Amino acid sequence: MRVAKPGPVSARTWTPVTVTNAALALALEAGLLAALFFWGLATGTNTFTGVVLGVGSAALAAAVWGAFLAAGGPRFPLPVGAEIALKLAVFAVGALALHGFGHGTLAVVFAVLAVLSVAVEYTAVGPPAGNSPAS
Repeated sequence: MRVAKPGPVSARTWTPVTVTNAALALALEAGLLAALFFWGLATGTNTFTGVVLGVGSAALAAAVWGAFLAAGGPRFPLPVGAEIALKLAVFAVGALALHGFGHGTLAVVFAVLAVLSVAVEYTAVGPPAGNSPAS
């Protein structure tokens, strides 16, 4: 096994494990945005500030994700190590947001699933790309 970038969605090899992981990753990304939005609502001193914090934090996370981590190919590609670290950091913010508004157990479950998903996504099995065995 080795660590490798999964590459653009259209170029990936799809197996039951990668399809399941892609569904988990999508659910985690949606959960991240929801957690940040509800954290903002819970943190704001009134409805207006809560909505502004919620929408603003979710929008910031979406902008970072789209710029550096998008599955279809990010606008600004990063080296694999930095990409993994940033993805884990963004998910950690989501877990902290869940914990911040009183869902500690859910925060732990979210964090564990995020680490598992990232580990599966960036773990490559088989020969390195471009070194296919001779027929």
